[in-house]
Amino acid sequence: MHAPPFRLARTQTDASPNEAHLRAFAPADCCGPSQAEIARASRQRTRLVELDAHLHCSIIGTCLSTHELRKLVPKFTSLDSQRASDLDIHHAAVELAIEGGAGGKALQKALDARYAGAVKRFAGARDGEAVLALWNESLANGDIPPAYWALMTHPATTMEVRQAAFGELHMLSHLVGAANRADLRRLVALEKENAELQTKVERQQARLHEMSRERDDARDALETQMARAAAQQQSREAAPAHTQIEALEAALAARDARLALHTSRREAAEQRANADAQTLHTLRAQLDEAHALIDALRAEADAMEHATQANDDTAPRALAQDALKDRRIVYVGGRPGSNHALRRWVAAAGGELTVHDGGLEDRKGLLAAALTNADLAVFPVDCIDHDSMNTLKRVCERHQVTYYPLRTASLASFVELMLRLYANPASAAHAENAANDVPTLAAVPLSRFCLRHG
Repeated sequence: MHAPPFRLARTQTDASPNEAHLRAFAPADCCGPSQAEIARASRQRTRLVELDAHLHCSIIGTCLSTHELRKLVPKFTSLDSQRASDLDIHHAAVELAIEGGAGGKALQKALDARYAGAVKRFAGARDGEAVLALWNESLANGDIPPAYWALMTHPATTMEVRQAAFGELHMLSHLVGAANRADLRRLVALEKENAELQTKVERQQARLHEMSRERDDARDALETQMARAAAQQQSREAAPAHTQIEALEAALAARDARLALHTSRREAAEQRANADAQTLHTLRAQLDEAHALIDALRAEADAMEHATQANDDTAPRALAQDALKDRRIVYVGGRPGSNHALRRWVAAAGGELTVHDGGLEDRKGLLAAALTNADLAVFPVDCIDHDSMNTLKRVCERHQVTYYPLRTASLASFVELMLRLYANPASAAHAENAANDVPTLAAVPLSRFCLRHG
């Protein structure tokens, strides 16, 4: 990856932060700073607020956990640590990092304290190639968050090194998404294994209860036998009483040892059953999340299937030709490659689509003007920066424009939302009066496709 999917801020000469810092101290006359002062400035690490604003999201999301952010962010914002969502906490942390101030210093202090070992290890690198070599070593070992923070703030890190690290971290997120299907298969296998273990535990519990009853019966029988032996001892003066007592004591010791063995086995079985119950709870939660994602993907696939089955060459089958008549929709963010398809699809339904890329090529000042007379605004949550999303929400609330988030920047997510909003008059009326409430996903029937008859 030669460059990230956004433009990073650069100095006039594309120099590193340390080189720019040293240029600020460049002597204009004989009274300039000494060589010792310039060398000391070159060894200073880059602060969080001095980094490019586009890097803060990856640093906060990778190097700090949600639990740590919930304890730190509410101290500098008005968010409630108990009621705020993870996304709101993350957005607030990124804004604190961009603004600097007390919140940015607190984030800087937390990151330095947590990854002091990695920063100390990276301090031995003297140039960008050495820093990149340490990053590649940490990436191979899976120790990514400490190395990512140490690389971003190292004095010798250049813009190219930061871009390379950001690109590799970005591709890791795609690999995680590609593993979801394998995770679902593992979940099904684990649920089957857990059911078998649960049945086995129940059988062991029943066996333990039976053994406990046998133990009680044996103890009662032993006590009866001991009482009978004591009576016989008193009646027979010549009987070897001492020998009989030792035999009974040996028998009792053997039964107590067997009882202790079965008790330990029962406790171990109970511990395994509790661990299996906790694992089952975690797997069920993961399975629910996977089912929610599958429902969303199924709805998008169904929407695209209806949209591509056209009655003629222009009008989509899912929406009437005038379903979006006199409606202007503003699309903020997304990918430039899909803008033409979005405009053509909206135009086929009689509407107008205005696209704003969020500030990459279009000025952010044009966003407010684009939303002034809009009927609807949408934005993909996976392809828009935080500043543009916050600006869109404020402008929409000011002009009372309904806005909806899209799951991804794909055409399928956009088409699925339009079908939910305007597939029938009732849905369209709800879309006009709703206060940014996303309609519930429609139930998609399972495919009845036949390989022979279609």
